[in-house]
Amino acid sequence: MRMGVLDVGSNTVRLVIAETDGAVPLPVHTAKRRLRLSDHVERGGHLPEEQVNRLVEAVAEARVEGRRWGVTQPFAFATAIVRDAPNRPEILERVTAEAGVPLHVLPGEVEAELTFLAARRWMGWRAGPLAMLDIGGGTLEVAFGRSKLPDFAISLPLGAGRLTREFFRGQDPPSLRRAKLLRRHVRHQLRDVAARIRWEAPRTTVATSRTLQQLGRLCGAAPGRSGPFTPRGITRTDLRVAVERLAVLPAADRALLPGISPARAGQSLAGAIVTHTTMKLMGIEEMTLCPWALREGVLLRCIEDGNADWWDGTAPSLRDQEAVPPRVLRPVGGVDASAAVSATASSAQLPSRSGQFT
Repeated sequence: MRMGVLDVGSNTVRLVIAETDGAVPLPVHTAKRRLRLSDHVERGGHLPEEQVNRLVEAVAEARVEGRRWGVTQPFAFATAIVRDAPNRPEILERVTAEAGVPLHVLPGEVEAELTFLAARRWMGWRAGPLAMLDIGGGTLEVAFGRSKLPDFAISLPLGAGRLTREFFRGQDPPSLRRAKLLRRHVRHQLRDVAARIRWEAPRTTVATSRTLQQLGRLCGAAPGRSGPFTPRGITRTDLRVAVERLAVLPAADRALLPGISPARAGQSLAGAIVTHTTMKLMGIEEMTLCPWALREGVLLRCIEDGNADWWDGTAPSLRDQEAVPPRVLRPVGGVDASAAVSATASSAQLPSRSGQFT
């Protein structure tokens, strides 16, 4: 059986098709279309009509691509770029009517819970009490838990793209004063959340999302071609050096650094400042880079139910649903997700492709 998820983010629209016959989603095909919607957001978060047109076209193309791989209706969701837009109702209506794909908007807290779910499955129980950080274009998700679902999950408006627009607009590279103002803003927003994480004293902290993966590569982590099972981490000391390095370079030069893509070079400094400030406030010296994040969390949840009916736009948080049978999230047989993926992949030759929508 195959399932698909379609992730509408601030930079790309990404389709992932996965085999879901087992307890672990195994990707067989990925495709993306880079829209960079965050570059065109107007003040107040309004998404212009031209960009809505491009979004509708990309979702329609993704639906066609999914059908080629046996998925008639992928679970499509949008993150903060659409969730926070004043014209969100119009965007959702147009995507559903013109592209034929219902576009779901997950609350930030649910995004954090699903991402934590994916991180826990990948890391396994040996990680112990687990903290999770995910920096997207619009928000920062933070979660902590000792079980398969988080005890605490929150979403804050501290995304790398959002902060770049708010603090660095028109400055490339930004002034030292603007960078200091950003750091002060992050400290203020994170004060209570950081105190909670310090009090919980996680044994392991994981970093997910593309922004954090690229910062990890800049700090010396192995490149993606080394495979998902290669251990990767990011230390606060290395990240401080990376912040100093990024702060003096314009976006065009940042794109030449290891791991930093041209599409994310402009927001890489804001992402690095948020990450370093977060680690410092929470007392985190090192984070483990986790290849699974929100998309995998959505797939895992769909596997549990066999479809996407668990989300109808009014569902409570996953932690509340944990007490309601039969829709509960079960551990992957008590085994690390990475081990399960490795064992399954070794016994089956699955096609693996990636590219642009055609």
